[in-house]
Amino acid sequence: MGQASAADADSTTPTFESTDWPCWRGPDHNGIASSDQDPPTEWSETENVVWRTAIPGRGHGSAMVFGDAVYVPTADAERTVQSVICLDRETGKQRWEAIVHQGKAENKSTRQANERASFASSTIATDGQRLFVNFLYGDAVFTSALDLQGNVLWQQRLCDYILHQGYGSSPTVYRQLVIAAADNKGGGAIVAMNRDSGEVVWRRDRPAKPNYASPVVFTIDGQDQLIVTGCDLVTSLDPATGQTRWEIEGATTECVTTSVTDGTHVFSSGGYPDNHISAVVADGSGKVAWRTKTRDYVPSMLQRDGVLYATLDAGIATCIECETGETLWKARLGGTFSASPVMVGDLIYATNEQGETFVFKANRESFEQVAHSKLGESVFATPTICGGRIYTRVAHYENDKRQEYLYCIGQ
Repeated sequence: MGQASAADADSTTPTFESTDWPCWRGPDHNGIASSDQDPPTEWSETENVVWRTAIPGRGHGSAMVFGDAVYVPTADAERTVQSVICLDRETGKQRWEAIVHQGKAENKSTRQANERASFASSTIATDGQRLFVNFLYGDAVFTSALDLQGNVLWQQRLCDYILHQGYGSSPTVYRQLVIAAADNKGGGAIVAMNRDSGEVVWRRDRPAKPNYASPVVFTIDGQDQLIVTGCDLVTSLDPATGQTRWEIEGATTECVTTSVTDGTHVFSSGGYPDNHISAVVADGSGKVAWRTKTRDYVPSMLQRDGVLYATLDAGIATCIECETGETLWKARLGGTFSASPVMVGDLIYATNEQGETFVFKANRESFEQVAHSKLGESVFATPTICGGRIYTRVAHYENDKRQEYLYCIGQ
């Protein structure tokens, strides 16, 4: 467990065991967990809890699980630090905390961060040897690399950053590169860095618009495509060189979701100023197959067997035909959603901001709820599901103070 492939790091993207969750949205970057597991479908503060560990500060980054350890980013305003915390996977005991940025650093923006945002909203990625994390610190976004013992190896400044709502884009690993994005009103960038040294291999400037999406690499139309949505664009780059494969006006300005694909289309969604879900044909033709005005702003979608599954911000689950955009069904779950759904086998786990998790069938014919659980009072992070366990970042209010915990749910 936890052994990245030993293939040539200069030419091959690391691969991982099915029991690992090495980056945002999991090993295939699509929110689909390994089907060879049977995690619980119900839990509470006393039922199916393997361990829970208090996390200082606040963060919306998901747990990253590799080998015998769990890693989470956090921002502790009281200590004025942004850090990475490493927990023992079996016991939840903290092994170490690595301070990545320390000291108060003011952003020159006249805006304050959205009250629902955090300053540790990126999910950590690993290549099996290092940890990569993005933080907005002061007036700039930095990607930092740490070793598995918590030593900071290098830091790279991506670009200046004018705060609008917050920052939450997660890094992705591709071959010898780690790729990160920092779209903002001052003019952002997508930057590919050498995983060993942090040296910039390529850089693409972006429009001066606020946007929050994470870059993701998929093999579509026979080629690797780095997909980024937002800034009113759907953009495909060659992840090795940064050269444009294709780019069209197919999104809205502010996107939070990470795109998914069915191998033919790239599915974009966003919520400001236009609500939309759209299907862009990913062959460079510039064709938009369909577009709806559905508001799927924050939670990313799932795609399997020619259908999209989404949990809309307003608490509605929906199933959409990939080819046509037809809504096959809708069902009200309740609450408000920021976390993205995760699929395990034929089940979808979806957690709302109030700490309720709905488990329902991945079924194109109709909505069928399997279970419902409640844990905590405030949840923004997407759960991580691997090795038959669920790692979920949950906040309780204790003596009127928000206290975060990482729970390990299992049997």
